[in-house]
Amino acid sequence: MKYVFLNANLLDGNLDENQRMPVKGRSAVFVEGDTITGVYTGECPDTTGYTVIDLDGKYLMPGLINLHAHFVPAMPVRKPKPGKEAKQTDNKALKRLLTSLPFSDALIGAIMKGVARDTVGSGVTTVRTVGGILDADAKIRDRILSGKVTGPRMLVANTAISVPGGHMAGLLATEAVTPEDAARDVREIAQTKPDLIKLMITGGVLDASETGEPGVLKMPPELVNAACREAHALGFRVAAHTESPEGVKVALENGVDTIEHGAKPDAEMLRLFRERGAADICTLSPAMPYVFMDPADTGLGELGRHNGTIVFNGIAECARACLENGIPVGLGTDVGCPFTTPYDMWRELGYFVKFCGVTPDFALHTATKVNAQILGLGDVTGTIEPGKCADLIVSGKNPLEDFENLRALSMVCARGQLIRNPKVKRVKSIDDAMDALKGKW
Repeated sequence: MKYVFLNANLLDGNLDENQRMPVKGRSAVFVEGDTITGVYTGECPDTTGYTVIDLDGKYLMPGLINLHAHFVPAMPVRKPKPGKEAKQTDNKALKRLLTSLPFSDALIGAIMKGVARDTVGSGVTTVRTVGGILDADAKIRDRILSGKVTGPRMLVANTAISVPGGHMAGLLATEAVTPEDAARDVREIAQTKPDLIKLMITGGVLDASETGEPGVLKMPPELVNAACREAHALGFRVAAHTESPEGVKVALENGVDTIEHGAKPDAEMLRLFRERGAADICTLSPAMPYVFMDPADTGLGELGRHNGTIVFNGIAECARACLENGIPVGLGTDVGCPFTTPYDMWRELGYFVKFCGVTPDFALHTATKVNAQILGLGDVTGTIEPGKCADLIVSGKNPLEDFENLRALSMVCARGQLIRNPKVKRVKSIDDAMDALKGKW
């Protein structure tokens, strides 16, 4: 199909010499198949042979890229009953339940199909999943590529690697005990055709049992090293869940390529980031409820608030320090965590501005061009330029004035596939809870 977007207010994903993303009025973008073939501002070439889509002043920009998501379980956690606290999930029991039923594949496939639809419908045209059940992520990725399912471009880790008692062990991750186990797990995961390898190096807020101990180191350095060496030998980059200074340093010292979440930085940590050429993936969304919501509503009480605040501050401080030192920082939302939906990437951009001190222009630039570069897809997507993939979104109002203008889009174009007036399946209780926090931060 050949079509042209006319009369667009264009935000192309690039920053100018003043670090601003100027709005280019009266712009036209030509698309053939899944490729952008021309971008013009002012005078527009002949449109004969193209289906014309008149945007009438709407805002056209690159599709958003979410660098940190879990498609399963991407099911919202309900508010606990009054006076009750959420119980720790039995990961192994949950995995058995999800995978042992006669209709398990169909159930997981249906869940992921819905998440994929809501993800792309919200304007996220590329997503990286970093821990899932078996090879379910690869299966939905391939169904999207074949055209059987509507969804974003996906880069997947499939099952992650953890240790006994480690983060998501037994559910979204294997349990390695020795370096040999870790290397073997990498080889076995590689057989499921992932795009990257994910390690769970530290604990997190949801599995902390004591005040002040989120992000405790779980995976010994020798296991991290063995997994990274095996992954790199097979051509895979390695992402790692790390929520403490010790965990970040162990990850970087032993070969990890992207630090997921981050922690309070110091000079040594920043030196390791630079030497390793690693990127920091900022994920403020999952910690927001624990910092700003009534502890009774999160199910983790004051323990969750205290530990969540430690993690939240560490993520923000790490991102700020990396930016100040020229270290790449990307954005993700940690879809699959409580209160974090597949369709709210716009919230993360707002948090990035508020808590990391960047401009709205830089936040949008990060969620598009920078995220694409971190993925190694900078020549494929992330900006609106001839030769790039047609990953585009259309908003009625300028998102740089308020990122909530991305909440409901009039159009999404994912790899050339046009979705008009995209719909997402919203969870009102979560939307209301997260909307109510805005006045608190």
